[in-house]
Amino acid sequence: MPAHPLSTALKILSWVEEDAPFWDLTTEALIPKDVWVEARVIAREGGVAACLDDLAEALKALGLEAEARFRDGEVFGAGETLMVVRGPARLALLIERTLLNVMSHLLGVARATRELVEAARRASPRVRVAATRKVMPGLRALVKKAVRAGGGDTHRLSLSDAILIKDNHIAVVGGVAEAVRAAREAASFTHKVEVEVESVEDALKAAEAGADIVMLDNMSPEEVRKAVEALEKAGLRDSVILEASGGIGPHNVGEYAAAGVDVVSTSYITMKAPPLDLSMEVVKVWRGTPTLKAPGSA
Repeated sequence: MPAHPLSTALKILSWVEEDAPFWDLTTEALIPKDVWVEARVIAREGGVAACLDDLAEALKALGLEAEARFRDGEVFGAGETLMVVRGPARLALLIERTLLNVMSHLLGVARATRELVEAARRASPRVRVAATRKVMPGLRALVKKAVRAGGGDTHRLSLSDAILIKDNHIAVVGGVAEAVRAAREAASFTHKVEVEVESVEDALKAAEAGADIVMLDNMSPEEVRKAVEALEKAGLRDSVILEASGGIGPHNVGEYAAAGVDVVSTSYITMKAPPLDLSMEVVKVWRGTPTLKAPGSA
């Protein structure tokens, strides 16, 4: 669970408020308050389940009954029911589009992650595929969990998780070695120090200065391979975790994985993953009863 269900529920409410700032004109014009429904969220294409339980728990906090049909990481096919929702028709229809938008994005992240993980591990069985902090605000906890559901590594969840020295930090401090030494002095024993470099020379400087992780940023697969070889020659390869990042996607993730790094990180899975096609279909309608369950439902 990335967050308390109430936290996720409050986010859903804020998104619904954007969609219906005053009221839902169509639903309130057509549907009486005492009408209840059972609806099913159906996948129109196959994918990997992610965050369905989290969203179901949030819907319960909002006054609906919701049941996730797949656990994180499970594979589903086109036409399968992902979630069953029961409750007041007005509420179910009010949140329909918001729920589908969020769910389709999360499932897209999980599917894209699984595809990149499989492609990377065909080239190097031990390599990890990691996300980055490039995530739309408000969705980070769920998106990072979707990455995990797809078999990827979450990387940093926030700026508070680890020290990651980037190019602008180095520009202010004055050099890679100086930045690593300053970070090492300030870091808690629980925090790793990672530094982003763009050349073989700076990769060596970072490792020599005591970085735990060296990120080879915006380097070609061949340049990454040269950096790995240089660190091996200097006897420093085993002292650092090597990460490749920058411009990595389905078209080249295998090349980077084969270059000898431990981690391949990419924002493709969180920012460019195609959303999954979903629909919500009402399958039962009843009225005149406060019970959530439809007549005849298990």
